[in-house]
Amino acid sequence: MQGLSTSLVLIALLAIAAPLAARFLDRVVKVPIVVFEIVLGIMLGPSLLGWIQPTEFIDTLAQFGLAMLFFVAGNEIDFAVIRGRPVNRAAAGWVISLAAGIGAGFVLGPSPAAAVIIGVALCSTALGALLPILRDAGELRSPMGIAVTALGAAGEFGPLVAISLFFSGRELGPATAVLLGFVLLTGLAIFLASRARHTLLHSQVTRTLHTSGQFAVRSIMFILTVLVVLSMVVGLDMLLGAFAAGVLWKVAIARAPEQDRHVIETKIDAVAFGFLVPIFFIDTGIDFDLRALTASPAALALIPLFLLLLLVVRGLPSLLAVPPKSTPADKRAIVLFGATGLPIIVAVTAIGRNEGLISSGIASALVGAGMLSVLLFPLLALRQQHRKPSARLRGPKNSRRKVARVDAPVKHVSE
Repeated sequence: MQGLSTSLVLIALLAIAAPLAARFLDRVVKVPIVVFEIVLGIMLGPSLLGWIQPTEFIDTLAQFGLAMLFFVAGNEIDFAVIRGRPVNRAAAGWVISLAAGIGAGFVLGPSPAAAVIIGVALCSTALGALLPILRDAGELRSPMGIAVTALGAAGEFGPLVAISLFFSGRELGPATAVLLGFVLLTGLAIFLASRARHTLLHSQVTRTLHTSGQFAVRSIMFILTVLVVLSMVVGLDMLLGAFAAGVLWKVAIARAPEQDRHVIETKIDAVAFGFLVPIFFIDTGIDFDLRALTASPAALALIPLFLLLLLVVRGLPSLLAVPPKSTPADKRAIVLFGATGLPIIVAVTAIGRNEGLISSGIASALVGAGMLSVLLFPLLALRQQHRKPSARLRGPKNSRRKVARVDAPVKHVSE
């Protein structure tokens, strides 16, 4: 019990230290906070200092954080904005990425199952990590931001489907039937939610928005829990349920007063990025097997190889989603944004490691490459944007509002 108490206090301390470290280096280089969270977890975890030890309770909290991260991703995607050309081309690019990733996995992996794990990891895009970066840069409402959002939607939803199909413990046919049943059920719920007026829900949300009732937050946790448990009961990956829960809540609250929606979004950010999500990324660092990398030169050499494969396998097919009349700088930025991946990589390598399908060295190398992609690629992509000429494809300079605001007037990218 004492070890758990010490670990919890240290994790809370690291959650505070990460944004402070990011701000300290902000004038020199903009590093995403998640990188500091993972690195600090590695430093204080068993790989180095050993002050924090993995525990079942911390792992459970981390799983809640991962689910909340995908809930936020589903909640922030505005499908009305990315529909048509952006999402169609992004989906086509993801299919190419999956095929190329599995092909690379057959070369590098010891078995067909390992090849699928490597392929799914390499075809992912970290939408949850990119949305805050794009939001802070004022790019969410620009054609570039819309294209990246479409890439992220395909690069997170597609791998979730692949994980559910290949690692559900069933044959491909029954797994596909279960997945289709889950998609139809949640799709029906989202459709019905979009048709209903939700007058009682909205009035209760407004009445308790600033009281101890907090009906909105409690409803979010209920929807998230139900869909996560449902996805687990039918043998699918829980992240699929979390993503669907975010979409369902977005539709259910769409007609609520704008001011209430803004307050609720703030509360979601507080619960997710103020509490649960940092625990997930810090726990990722705690569980990171640094010794498996340092003890094997071959595993260590896989990090730059996987980083290069992220650019080739995921980045290059992302060019299909570039907006019309894009400059070369736009295209380079799209490649870099599309190749940024981490949460799916962490999730799928954890499955592979727990099932004994991939070695700790390969898993750590993939996670290490994902960490470097989050650290390097968005920074390099934004620099490409800054080097563009003054007449560039972007929205208002001071636009920092979320793309998920359903009442915001946005111009749809034509077919």
